[in-house]
Amino acid sequence: MNSCLIAPSILTADFSQLHQQIQAADEGGADLWHLDVMDGHFVPPLSFSGEVIKAVSKATKNLIEVHAMVAHPSEHFETFIQNGASRVIFHYEAAMKAPHLGGPGLGETVVLLRDMGAEVGIALNPETQVDEISDLLPEIQQVTIMLIRPGWGGQQMNTSLLAKVREVRELITKQGLNLHVEVDGGVKPHNASSCREAGADIIVAGSSVFNSEGTAEQNLKILKQSLG
Repeated sequence: MNSCLIAPSILTADFSQLHQQIQAADEGGADLWHLDVMDGHFVPPLSFSGEVIKAVSKATKNLIEVHAMVAHPSEHFETFIQNGASRVIFHYEAAMKAPHLGGPGLGETVVLLRDMGAEVGIALNPETQVDEISDLLPEIQQVTIMLIRPGWGGQQMNTSLLAKVREVRELITKQGLNLHVEVDGGVKPHNASSCREAGADIIVAGSSVFNSEGTAEQNLKILKQSLG
């Protein structure tokens, strides 16, 4: 059974105490940080800017990954990296539309990000099939499977989408590759182990870490215990 890393998302954190909450989560066992950047176009909500990424990078020594839920991902790569992101995850769906908007295509986006020195991740919305990126797997470091519609925290996981996690893990194994498989959306202590069993080795956890039921440190310890 694969081990599983926990990547807290700060969407539901108290931004007035962000530094303290990040440190508390690190003490509770956070393995890396997952920062959701939303532009109000690819998904309706707006989130934070590069200044928040920089603030997180000052508060933690853990790796920072940026999840770019944006319509023009390549336009933001430099900002993400300059402010502390080591890994950038962009959406397949946005990259496929980019050439029609004057931007780079899917493969070009991978090369551009890699040439900027960042690890490359591709996220797949619930309706997108895994085989759409099978040829690109040797060129990237991570696949992020969305288990909810992107854009809002606190949604319930669609457990039927765990089949996609199994499928991408099988493709990776078949190709003899060493990639991270991340799941994002609705991960809670009662379902975290099913994500690991499906083949995920990184789980994004937002409202299950930052909530009113306990401190980030306490909630992370509970989540880690649920993974066994």
